[in-house]
Amino acid sequence: MSETLAFEGGCQCGAVRWRASGAPVSTAMCHCSTCRRAHAAPAVAWAMFSQEQVRIGGPAKRYASSSEAQRGFCPHCGTQIFFTADYMPGLIDLAIGSMDQPERLAPQYHCWYSKHLAWAEFADGLPRHPEFAPHG
Repeated sequence: MSETLAFEGGCQCGAVRWRASGAPVSTAMCHCSTCRRAHAAPAVAWAMFSQEQVRIGGPAKRYASSSEAQRGFCPHCGTQIFFTADYMPGLIDLAIGSMDQPERLAPQYHCWYSKHLAWAEFADGLPRHPEFAPHG
C-alpha cells in the first residue's frame, strides 16, 4: 500500500491549519507588487493546487486584494496563507512559506518577473514569465 502524497501547514500562531493531498499543479515564485505588499517580502513562493485537494481549518479570513482575487490569512497573527482568483477557477495557491516542511516543494518558475525588484535576483536558472505563467 502506497502512502498518499500530502502537505501540511499553517499560520504562525497555529490557529489556522491546512492540508493539501496529492501533487501540486505547479509551484512558482511570484514577483507581483500585490504579493510583495501582502507578504512584506521581495517575492513569494506559491504551490498551486486544485481546490478539491485542499482543506483549511480554523478561523481564516479573506481579503479582496483586487476585484478578482482574494487572499486568506489568520485573523490572530496575520500570516498570509492562500490566494484565489477568478482568472484561475477551481485553483488555490498556498504560500510555501506556511508549510510545515517548505523544503519539500521548490518553485518551478518565476511569474510576474516583469515586476521583480532588481536587487532581488535569484540564481536558480528557472524559467521567467513576464506576467502570469501559462497553464496547460
